[in-house]
Amino acid sequence: MSNRQQRVGKGLLYRLYQRRIRKHLDEAVLPKHVAMILDGNRRWAKQRSLETAAHGHRAGAAKFLEFLVWCDDLGIEVVTLYLLSTDNLKNRSGEELGELIEIIADLADDISRYRDWRVKHVGTDVGLPEPLIAALDGAEARTATNPGMHVNLAIGYGGRSEIEDAVRSIIQKHRALGHGLDELEAAIDQELIAEHLYTGGQPDPDLVIRTSGEQRLSDFMLWQSAHSEFYFMEALGPDVREVDFLRALRDYSRRQRRFGS
Repeated sequence: MSNRQQRVGKGLLYRLYQRRIRKHLDEAVLPKHVAMILDGNRRWAKQRSLETAAHGHRAGAAKFLEFLVWCDDLGIEVVTLYLLSTDNLKNRSGEELGELIEIIADLADDISRYRDWRVKHVGTDVGLPEPLIAALDGAEARTATNPGMHVNLAIGYGGRSEIEDAVRSIIQKHRALGHGLDELEAAIDQELIAEHLYTGGQPDPDLVIRTSGEQRLSDFMLWQSAHSEFYFMEALGPDVREVDFLRALRDYSRRQRRFGS
């Protein structure tokens, strides 16, 4: 058997296996909100002896778009993509960060023109360059009335900063209303804080996925993921296949969620 025949045979088996997993997924227990940390782009580029990390980031951006299609086809309602953290803004080299920001701006624009998805930037504009802010504002405006899947782009995002901003926003609103500390103390509860998060009004993620074998949150959705299920993939971000995602959903569907009980 030739190499080509072997590849064709493997491809057929892969498609049959993928269809089998999809067929047995119970739509009633699929997550409504999936959050994705697509990690390993730089390692992917290094393993292939590519010239710069930007090659890996571009491959990761293409994979993010694929991932959104997989989610949409399964009827998932909300997807959050972790694209650029506040730590990235501080710790990446100027050249790599500049290339990454351009790639993210292009991705936001592509997502806003694809299918009928509704795009929202979750994060802060502080520290983001004007062209990226303009791209995010344009993506939100362009898709504001779209009825399809809700896509959160976590850019300039940090979980601790998000909680800090939420508390600050609550204080500012109470001060504007002329309320004192006693009234503020009485008003503070989990629901109020959740309303003032970047994702206020949205359901918390049911499933958080991270690629590349890393098993940590990296300051991502710290408040919202309190009762989320977690799934860690060994594959580097650009290498993730649809069947890997389907396996994650199969694993999720078999878990008994306890929500802290």
